[in-house]
Amino acid sequence: MKTYVVGDIHGGLLGLEQVLAKAPITPKDLVIFLGDYMDGWSDGPQTIDFLLALKERQNCLFLRGNHDELCLNYLQNGIAPELWVAHGGRATQLAYQGISKDTKESHIAFLNALINFHHDAHNRLYLHAGFTHQEGPSKEFHDHTVYWDRTLWELACALSPTLSKKDWNYPKRLALFEEIFIGHTPVTRINRTTPTRCANVWNIDTGAAFKGPLSITEVGSKEVWQSAPLPSLYPNENGRNN
Repeated sequence: MKTYVVGDIHGGLLGLEQVLAKAPITPKDLVIFLGDYMDGWSDGPQTIDFLLALKERQNCLFLRGNHDELCLNYLQNGIAPELWVAHGGRATQLAYQGISKDTKESHIAFLNALINFHHDAHNRLYLHAGFTHQEGPSKEFHDHTVYWDRTLWELACALSPTLSKKDWNYPKRLALFEEIFIGHTPVTRINRTTPTRCANVWNIDTGAAFKGPLSITEVGSKEVWQSAPLPSLYPNENGRNN
């Protein structure tokens, strides 16, 4: 069995379908989705429908992203903060116009069932954003930290590539795990368009909400498959590009 990790989708179902068609995933493999299924492109509801159908035939884990919590709060409680609306939420609001009550309820159930992180038998950690506690994400005081934190990625990017895990000043929270797989902060911010490793942290968010492709990585080989850049698949939409 192999493990594949999927970056942040942000309502870009066309990108997800395209990249899944390229990756040689078998029904025996595990596919881990790092969160942020909504907010950006127009296919947010269709993305969740697709994932609900996929889990019936594929071994999947669905992690929670910050946009998933924001979307859930909108669908379940009608809460739409201005900052959320401005950063992808408007596309989600428009996409749910005309969606049936039963479908919305199934999506609410999906979003409520998302998990905050996954720790596998090879001491690899998967989560949407990061964690701050030196003993790992299970010790965080606030659960939402693991899908909002950016300091883990910033820390990993700031480390010298020559710093050994055995060095006394190697960050304790990074040393807890063999590898850490995250999304949340697009690698396009550091002028990359493919999954990028800093220290032992792999960032799989290649900017699909903006101008980048959607990526899948196989965690053993680190082989990568990518969709076309999402704006080329949604030529009449802006995604989260201003």
